Amino acid sequence: MLTTLNISDIALIDELTVEFERGLNLLTGETGSGKSIIVDALGVLIGGRFTSDLLKSGRDRGFIEGLFAVERNPKAEALLEESGVDVDSSEIIIRRELAANGRNKILINHQLATGALLRQLRPFLVDIHGQGDQQTLFDAGTHLEMLDAFAGVSALKQEVAACFKQWSSLKRELDELGKQDAEKLQMIDILRFQIDELERARFVAGEDEQLEEERRRLNNIEKLTALCAEGFALIYEDNDSAITRVRHTSRRVEELAGYEASFRQYEEGLETARTLLEELAYSLRDFADKLEFSPARLEEIENRLAELSRLKRKYGGSIESALDHLARSHERFGQIESSDERQAELETELGRSRAGYLESARKLHQERSRAAKKFGRAVEHDLAEVAMENAKFEARITTPTDAESNGDRSFTATGIDRVEFYFSANVGEELRPLAKVASGGEASRLMLVLKTVAGATEFPRTIVFDEIDSGIGGRVSEAVGAKLKKLSETNQVLCVTHQPQIAMFADSHLLVRKETDRGHTEIAVDRLNHKGRVEEIARMLTGAQITEAARRHAREMLKP
Repeated sequence: MLTTLNISDIALIDELTVEFERGLNLLTGETGSGKSIIVDALGVLIGGRFTSDLLKSGRDRGFIEGLFAVERNPKAEALLEESGVDVDSSEIIIRRELAANGRNKILINHQLATGALLRQLRPFLVDIHGQGDQQTLFDAGTHLEMLDAFAGVSALKQEVAACFKQWSSLKRELDELGKQDAEKLQMIDILRFQIDELERARFVAGEDEQLEEERRRLNNIEKLTALCAEGFALIYEDNDSAITRVRHTSRRVEELAGYEASFRQYEEGLETARTLLEELAYSLRDFADKLEFSPARLEEIENRLAELSRLKRKYGGSIESALDHLARSHERFGQIESSDERQAELETELGRSRAGYLESARKLHQERSRAAKKFGRAVEHDLAEVAMENAKFEARITTPTDAESNGDRSFTATGIDRVEFYFSANVGEELRPLAKVASGGEASRLMLVLKTVAGATEFPRTIVFDEIDSGIGGRVSEAVGAKLKKLSETNQVLCVTHQPQIAMFADSHLLVRKETDRGHTEIAVDRLNHKGRVEEIARMLTGAQITEAARRHAREMLKP
């Protein structure tokens, strides 16, 4: 619900803060006092069109800000989260900063937002009726919601939604397989070629590194032979070889140890060094013996490395990535080969799912059809109470046949029905779609009746009525007030009225008035206590000259 509305530099308003309460909030005041300015500002706040002439004269900027206390609403929260707006489960703050140069800003929970997001959020927060603002009433999509609320079919709707989700998921998968049919043969040829090419290559992990090493060896045979011979001579063959020196050193240390025991610890290390040098010398000799330059082998290596390089570039840059590609190709090839089998399975599953969906949707259709007649009678009964006794109303349900639905296009998460309200206000006029025949205060009263007959909505919101008392008075006004009171039990209601019979039902009575100070006109809003309400209702009863009789009458009206 709307708890606070701040308005700055809009129309006749410098600075104004209006606080609203749960239940029925009534705005009253003299004609031209500015009541509609507050409603218009609220409409702009939640996405209505802004023009620069709405700004206060002489000002180039203004703002409208609203604080909404909200109950947990998963749909609204999901909408905000998808748009990157931080969500506070207890409140939503909307601010519109308006400028004459057109550089307007929208902020939701202190974060910049778009007009599109604001318009998507609007249905969860505020519903305005009056002065031509009848989007909800004229939107056929809301007609289905109202009828379902009256029919009490929420459990059946959930069942239909679940069946639709399963059916649409299977249909998407089957459609995707169908799209692949045209490409299937071409894809099979491509995969078969790639698999054959990679399998012929007989990749071995690390093979390229081993071949690079062998190529370096073959290209440097002379250098390697010389190094091995020189190393063998230095270690083993020369008169002054390393092994000879180690052997002589070992004898000296052994003789020293006979005199000084501390040198014994080096004997083992010298023996290890001698053994290691011998092993190295033999390895150098054996390696040199095996060295043999082979032009044929070098050519074979060059060709293999070139082939590996080509395939690595083609399949990911390394042997490992090429092997991964081979595995994926085998998997994809198997999927395509088995797609015909999967397609047959999907067609069977889709048929069962379609039958299940239609069974649930037809049950829902039957419940809606039964409820539609009762709903129509209840609406006509309540319309008579609000001075529309000649009005006729009908909730018409259309359900396309299979042939008309053109491939199940009529399937939706809410069923296969389309609901539209038809209305006639006067005797002798044929019923016509609601959007073409109702307007102004008549439409506001019709919406009030529809909402009270339909019952509580899934998510309570703030419902605003302006011009609802147009052309009525006395007993009819009292009936309208009673219905507003009933509606306020499940939604917050804001209503602009000139009728005392409506004002007496207020949970919160707000008086809108103009103040003039030194040639400056300003709008003010007062929350009335009991005494103030008596005075205001007495004024509404008699006009400017309030009599004591009018006050007594007002007190009687306000008695619980």
